[in-house]
Amino acid sequence: MTEKHLLIVEDDAALAKTLGRSFERRGYTVELASDQAGVEAVLAKRTPDYAVVDLKLGATSGLVCVQAIHAQDARTRIVVLTGYASIATAVEAIKLGASNYLPKPSDTDDIEAAFAKAEGGGGDVATPLGNRPTSIKTLEWERINQTLAENNFNISETARQLGMHRRTLARKLEKQPIK
Repeated sequence: MTEKHLLIVEDDAALAKTLGRSFERRGYTVELASDQAGVEAVLAKRTPDYAVVDLKLGATSGLVCVQAIHAQDARTRIVVLTGYASIATAVEAIKLGASNYLPKPSDTDDIEAAFAKAEGGGGDVATPLGNRPTSIKTLEWERINQTLAENNFNISETARQLGMHRRTLARKLEKQPIK
């Protein structure tokens, strides 16, 4: 059996440790990183076969880590986890090299299934299509996330582009933080 090397990028130490132990029981060699510097330290030693990256690492975006891992080796299967999924961040994660995007909470089975789909080279055409119309609040939230991502999470520039006061945007982000 070949070794499966997994990098977990998560700023919640307890979650990272629990997830790491679960994957170790499944035969993975696991390394943990809590930020971009940690990712770069791991990448300097070896290239992971798999990576699980939290979208929000403290005040920074995990998308930078996705980009760095993908740049090291495009064959690395990267799954992005987030507590506040949006279409805009999912699209950006995939553009930057993620092979899948899962909402939290996701367990080891969900993540391994996402890795398997990436290895198989495709999605599931049987994925159900939603027939519920998108709410105005959801559309607004997705637009805010998309503009934030386009501006490298600069709140002032995002507020300017959206035509709203910076404090108004900050209050909206406090109510539903990006995770």
